[in-house]
Amino acid sequence: MPRKRRKHRIRSPRLRAAILVVVIILLGSFTWSFGSALTANNQQSLSIKAVEWVRGHGGGQLLRVAEDFWYTWHQPPKGGTPPKGAILDTASAKAKPVSAPSSGPPHLPAPANVAPFVAHPLPGEGVWQPEGRTVGGIHGLYVTTMRPDPVHTSLVAGLAWMDPKLLSFTLFAGGAEPGGGPWPNMAPISSSQAASLVSAFNSGFRMRDARGGYYSNGRMAYPLVNGQASFVIYSNGTANVVQWQQGQNIPSNVVSVRQNLSLIINNGKITPGVNSPNYQQWGATVGNSVLVWRSGIGVTSDGAIIYAAGPGLSVATLAGLLQRAGAVRAMELDINSAWVDYFYFNPPNGGLAAPANGTRLVYNMERPPQRYFEGTARDFIAVFARPYPG
Repeated sequence: MPRKRRKHRIRSPRLRAAILVVVIILLGSFTWSFGSALTANNQQSLSIKAVEWVRGHGGGQLLRVAEDFWYTWHQPPKGGTPPKGAILDTASAKAKPVSAPSSGPPHLPAPANVAPFVAHPLPGEGVWQPEGRTVGGIHGLYVTTMRPDPVHTSLVAGLAWMDPKLLSFTLFAGGAEPGGGPWPNMAPISSSQAASLVSAFNSGFRMRDARGGYYSNGRMAYPLVNGQASFVIYSNGTANVVQWQQGQNIPSNVVSVRQNLSLIINNGKITPGVNSPNYQQWGATVGNSVLVWRSGIGVTSDGAIIYAAGPGLSVATLAGLLQRAGAVRAMELDINSAWVDYFYFNPPNGGLAAPANGTRLVYNMERPPQRYFEGTARDFIAVFARPYPG
């Protein structure tokens, strides 16, 4: 008769104990790491914290497949009209001083209205409205809302025009991005900073996905990459969007450089790559063929900074918004509803900017205006009124 095979069992008590210790260590490490992520002191919901932890621990490909599947089956509807009030009406603009006083600080001319993409625009669509505190009686911020394309006509995107002669820009580090803190400027925004705050908006992807670098206040958190799109802030507070070519040799007048992917507009033309469906080119989670919340920033020929954001955007439609608003160079910033936000503030009597006097650029942006007045994991850009003695 054939002999019965014996099941191999671990007989050594020492070996069993060693295996048990390894299992306990692994489970403990997972519990500590995942638990720390869920209890991190920032504004992210538990679901966002969990997703970010999975993505940061080798699960990016799995999440990309899941998100791509979800977005594919939840694409924005075609046709329709926006909810009442989603397009900023012009009545409020008429009540605000638009023309500049005869004397005051140097400033750019107010922007020309943006031509709508739809055949029958709604009142106020593409019409710039002055917002935020003034500098010498002159507005440095104008905002408008409009449909981003002639197909998805129930969606609304927002645009913000900022005058760097009246406003200054500062890169703030987040609690997790770029890491290596503390940094000179980090959330939450302080009361002294709130005294001149005009607006604040999201920066780019997490650094592991940005395919670029991060430099600020004399420190290189991640090496800068030549050829990549870069939001550059100078020592005088002005800003620009450029294709970086200086390597790690930072000009003396540069304070911060935040890189994210490649330019989507260059020399006034939309770059051919915006039509690529490759998720690795335009988003570590979803590709250009999927329409999601996206944001971007550009610069006009006279130096104004333009921010654009909205739901149901491809990289191509985002570039189209920025180009129509006058951008000659532009880059994509962050994507997905949890990360895209722009807030502007109208404090009473020139007082402190605060969540209570903050407004979302687009009515259905997910995060509330208090986001940067609390701890936040991601870096962001804050915009301040320049001092004016007059």
